[in-house]
Amino acid sequence: MTEINIYPIKSLGGISLKTGVIGDRGIQHDRRWMLVDKENTFITQRKWAQLALLKVALHEDHLEVFNKDHGSLKVGLNETTKIESKVTVWESTCSALEVSKDANNYFSSYLNTSIRLVYMPDSNLRYVDKNYANNNEIVGFADAFPLLLIGEGSLNDLNAKLENPIPMNRFRPNLVVNTSVPFDEDNWIEFSIGCANFKAAKPCSRCIMPTIDQNTGIKSSEPLKTLSSYRNFNNKIMFGQNLLFLGGDRNLNLNNRLIVKSRK
Repeated sequence: MTEINIYPIKSLGGISLKTGVIGDRGIQHDRRWMLVDKENTFITQRKWAQLALLKVALHEDHLEVFNKDHGSLKVGLNETTKIESKVTVWESTCSALEVSKDANNYFSSYLNTSIRLVYMPDSNLRYVDKNYANNNEIVGFADAFPLLLIGEGSLNDLNAKLENPIPMNRFRPNLVVNTSVPFDEDNWIEFSIGCANFKAAKPCSRCIMPTIDQNTGIKSSEPLKTLSSYRNFNNKIMFGQNLLFLGGDRNLNLNNRLIVKSRK
């Protein structure tokens, strides 16, 4: 395995880890926080590309959000108010707790509109689509699944077709593995990384977010323009594999080896 990544606040900067722990909702701290608007609907880089410029660091007891032009914000890992709201992520609605007035002010000032930061408590159970679930799995504020994997061979294949190669962070994977065959992960059914066992749930259909440079917040037509020429399935551009955790050792590290157990 070559990368372990989390994105604690949905659609903000990611954090690369050397080790990680798989919880019921995915890797610990991944997308447990989210920004919502006045209608309690989630907001992302799809509309607010400048969210890419808000970076996040994980400390022992808090997250730090920072931007060179907007200062920093400290968010305690257990910091919430008693204000509960029903928030919407795509077609699902679930309960969330408002974090703090300071957080609301920080993000509202940054986007110049009314924004609140909310947290998903352990008591909230947001279920994976039953059409793909294996055992009533739950997910945090990720779009649909608790884990996303991409093979390096897939990105290498794409970059060979692009005039300007792009980094893996455009696709915001949790796990990156060393593969030589492009899109080999499309064919996996069950596999292990170290002693952690996984099931491939479904390929990941991509929105416009991979077109946003995570260092500048600037949008372009690529890589979706190129991907649409050879990765378009039923009008959906596929790149990466959504995963379900089947059990085993919940501890991940970059030394873990990939073993594919069954293929389509």
